[in-house]
Amino acid sequence: MAYGKKKQKSGFLVSFKIRLARIVAAGFPLNSVRIMALKWCGFKVGNDVYVGTGLVITMFNDVSKCELVVGSRVAIAPRVTLVLASDANWSRLNQLIPPVEGKIVLNDDCWIGTGAIILPNVSIGKMAVVSAGAVVTRDVPPCTIVAGVPAKIVKKLK
Repeated sequence: MAYGKKKQKSGFLVSFKIRLARIVAAGFPLNSVRIMALKWCGFKVGNDVYVGTGLVITMFNDVSKCELVVGSRVAIAPRVTLVLASDANWSRLNQLIPPVEGKIVLNDDCWIGTGAIILPNVSIGKMAVVSAGAVVTRDVPPCTIVAGVPAKIVKKLK
């Protein structure tokens, strides 16, 4: 990712550390180590968070504006994809469509279902549920359940 993007280099070691941390966050057997790896990437992670295996975080590996904030007691099921950045790589489309970088906020007590995809600049509200396989393209209000592609509100929680 970001092959066509011209930006300030942060150095091989920083890039390597971020890549390694993302690999550990995706597949290490212990949840506590997966959480620590997210923090190594510079992300903010609250207390009592669960991150399932297979977490995919798409982001640029050098200096960028990508940010992930995970509140307390958040549950992220296996194979979730968090898209913090995206571009057309080496394609000439990079001349027409600028790369996208953003922030994802998973507020306290939210639950992200298996295989869900969350796009950049999205906030999941407190105690909200993103169903399995949903593609979240916009903010999710607190205490709601969203499902589908694109994700739509299917129920309000009391």
